[in-house]
Amino acid sequence: MIDTTALKTLHKSLSGDVLFDNLHKTLYATDASVYRKIPLAVAFPKDEKDIKTLIDFATKNNVTLIPRTAGTSLAGQCVGDGIVVDVSTHFTNIISFDEKAKTITLEPGIVRDSLNLFLQPYGLFFGPNTSTSNRCMIGGMVGNNSSGSTSIKYGVTRDKVLAIEAILSDGSAAIFKEISSEEFIRKTKENTLEGQIYKSIYTELSSKANQQEIKEQFPKETIHRRNTGYAVDEFLISDLFGGTQPTINVAKFLSGSEGTLAFSTSITLQLDALPPKESIMVCSHFTSINESLLATVTAMKHNLYNCELMDKTILDCTKSNREAAKNRFFLQGDPEAVLMLEVSANTLEEAEILADTLITDLEKNNFGYHHPKVYGSDIAKVHNLRKAGLGLLGNIVGDMKAVACIEDTAVALEDLPNYIQEFTQIMDKYQQSAVYYAHAGAGELHLRPILNLKKKEDVVLFRKITTETAELVKKYKGSFSGEHGDGIVRAEFIPLMIGEQNYQLLRRIKKAFDPNNVFNQGKITDAFSMDKNLRYEIDRIEPEIKTLQDFSDSEGILKLAEKCNGSGDCRKPAEAGGTMCPSYRATKNEKDTTRARANTLREFLTNSDKVNKFDHKELKEVFDLCLSCKACASECPSNVDIATMKAEFLYQYQEANGYSFRNSLFANNAKYNKLGSKLPRITNFFTNSLLMKKVLGVAVERSVPKLANQTLESWMKQHQPKVSKKAVYLFKDEFTNFYDADIGKDAVILLEKLGYEVKNIAHDESGRSHISKGFLKEAKKICNNNIAVFKGIITDETPLIGVEPSAILTFRDEYIRLATDKTSAEKIAKNVFTFEEFLAKEIEKENITGALFTSETKEIKIHGHCHQKALSGTFASFKMLNIPTNYAVTILNTGCCGMAGSFGYEKEHYKVSMQVGEDTLFPKLRNCTSETEIAASGTSCRHQIFDGTKRIAKHPITLLKEALL
Repeated sequence: MIDTTALKTLHKSLSGDVLFDNLHKTLYATDASVYRKIPLAVAFPKDEKDIKTLIDFATKNNVTLIPRTAGTSLAGQCVGDGIVVDVSTHFTNIISFDEKAKTITLEPGIVRDSLNLFLQPYGLFFGPNTSTSNRCMIGGMVGNNSSGSTSIKYGVTRDKVLAIEAILSDGSAAIFKEISSEEFIRKTKENTLEGQIYKSIYTELSSKANQQEIKEQFPKETIHRRNTGYAVDEFLISDLFGGTQPTINVAKFLSGSEGTLAFSTSITLQLDALPPKESIMVCSHFTSINESLLATVTAMKHNLYNCELMDKTILDCTKSNREAAKNRFFLQGDPEAVLMLEVSANTLEEAEILADTLITDLEKNNFGYHHPKVYGSDIAKVHNLRKAGLGLLGNIVGDMKAVACIEDTAVALEDLPNYIQEFTQIMDKYQQSAVYYAHAGAGELHLRPILNLKKKEDVVLFRKITTETAELVKKYKGSFSGEHGDGIVRAEFIPLMIGEQNYQLLRRIKKAFDPNNVFNQGKITDAFSMDKNLRYEIDRIEPEIKTLQDFSDSEGILKLAEKCNGSGDCRKPAEAGGTMCPSYRATKNEKDTTRARANTLREFLTNSDKVNKFDHKELKEVFDLCLSCKACASECPSNVDIATMKAEFLYQYQEANGYSFRNSLFANNAKYNKLGSKLPRITNFFTNSLLMKKVLGVAVERSVPKLANQTLESWMKQHQPKVSKKAVYLFKDEFTNFYDADIGKDAVILLEKLGYEVKNIAHDESGRSHISKGFLKEAKKICNNNIAVFKGIITDETPLIGVEPSAILTFRDEYIRLATDKTSAEKIAKNVFTFEEFLAKEIEKENITGALFTSETKEIKIHGHCHQKALSGTFASFKMLNIPTNYAVTILNTGCCGMAGSFGYEKEHYKVSMQVGEDTLFPKLRNCTSETEIAASGTSCRHQIFDGTKRIAKHPITLLKEALL
């Protein structure tokens, strides 16, 4: 047993960090698999010296090291009870790049898509393309021998690995690369661990009996995606071992070894020229899975760049996901399966010929009922729909989940229809409706049973289905692991898949590389049991957790947290687009991901012995940098809404530990602003003073918003409304009322000029500040008051529209969870719109035309508010601002601005807030000309833009009002 003193000493000896607090051990206890093991510690090495120190410590203390990059492993490769070594923080550099030779040497913590962004200007790219490509890292791809949707054209990761620099289990460094057979023999005579490794490989593979056993027992050579155990079959191409090739490369052997043999510190890759410029995707629709698989054999004769399958289960999941639903444009009817068949050529005309020839061939063989062609940027949308499948499968409400255990099987393409037919019989026997999707063209479908691994009977089924599937794969001489690796879930079946004699050979090679079992114990050889150490305790008594908000749509807050399957979409970098997760993008710490927050909440709500299970400082720490941006509510494939859970946590935690003065001030700012607005100039003077900022804990660098000289409420009481047949109610939110009254006035004037009567009614503030600070009792009271006010008067004929997105959208979001009268809340929500949404709908109805507006030219760039993007969308702003004929409007691809209400004002959050702004927003605004107008609906966004760039951003309402003739 390692005590904390030893770990503290280890920490002091590193340039990087070793953390062993409860929070970090919780964060790294799981990956994207069904497994959970609490590690001893988590290390973040900065250099090779740190890695050598960790290896020395592990050897002396009989501890295993578990290498980890993005932690998106589906088979449990990153789970263990030793020290998890996270290289995603510091090992992120490109070491060298040779454009002419099309090679690159880099560290293992570089994100795959980020690498390709770097390579794009040179006309090159790294071909293997996983569904996690916007956050998975090269080290993990090498560890798993990843392949993805492009493997039928560009091969798997092993094909691209040229060299690996690694630290061996004795702390010595080695470079594995292509060498001649003569050099290989010379290395076997070296008196080093590296020499012993070469000698062991030579001894084992020189045996004719071993060679024959490998040929007979390993998967068919025609299966390109074969990754079962160690790739000893790759050595048989060498002239040393019965083949014809005069060279040998142990680096290719390390690819797929899951960090069990050596610790890679740099990787050299062979790159490819970018695909031809013109592509067309044929999205063939089928009435059965079997028909689509038979069609695959025909389709693969057409030199495809992609051949992917989506089944009805995946397609149905995409209906309810806001982001994925946008990408369903090509579907006709309700197909049981869709094949995504992509052809490419140098010209569109050539690509059309290829696509038409493919369609003709399919139709000639009576395959499919609809073959739409998809072009240009729409192809990426179809890919994104397929990629969303993994996360969307975790979005099933309740405890039944699509379990990753047999999803990685690969067989020869000609065997695929019969294999799937027999597999379906296994599923039918167990009354399972499995999910079928992914890489049909490579003979690999991701097949997942739907199980509840909290229940003993389903855990038994988990093993039975996995075992019978393994036996079926063996029958077809397939690979039980095609691209996701063996990990914990499949390693136990390696003796079955390759034969006991070959398995013992693997054990001996592992022993040669790693005699003390330092590297990633329990994976590939001497495997952990596949049905132990599961994420959930079997047949547990579900904890009772009372919440103020209503989480019945997820069967409770715990099951909402459990929706997170660990796929790590929240780790995608800023250049990948979207908003999630702004705090992770700023800090690059796992602690600050959506996944970390969901996992930590799950852990403590499940295992805490406190009466108030929310009362843990670890939860306070993990939620601290959450900006409540709501991006996870739409961008997370499983819709894990952390902002809502954070509000509940804050409420529960503060009930136990008290509410701070500053939080009370921010939560109740509308009440204090009502007093301050009586003397706004004096109030503004004091709130912007250095002394007041320090007293309140506000960052001194911040400009505090100034109260308007007259509130919107006061102005509307004096304003003479214009009566019209078309009427709307304007929600006078607390931000517009006290700070942005001029925007509220512009809204009223604009609506009246467009022919609408703006009805004024007394109502409460939105409660947004109370919700964000966890003052849920107060928020519930406000919600109920507003529901009572608007009940019966908000209809399709008289909608409620709002200026500030975060305020008006509470009616569509948090009010549904807070309202006592939920039925009325839901009815009101159907007729509540942001100002932009309302105008966009009226424009569609042709109730508003460009004739009322200027014909002058103007360039406008839109930055969308986070809540707007998550719950509404920015296209309405785009449509509204395009009404003036000569306005050139663009939606900027920006993430979160970083202000997030009071978050950016708090002194301890200021630096993170500004870093979030620097990730995407500030640089793009600085690149805009001074004549370009910046449109931003959110009051926080406009203040952040000014503080970060000194640019004045206007609400779209003001810009359109200024355009009136």
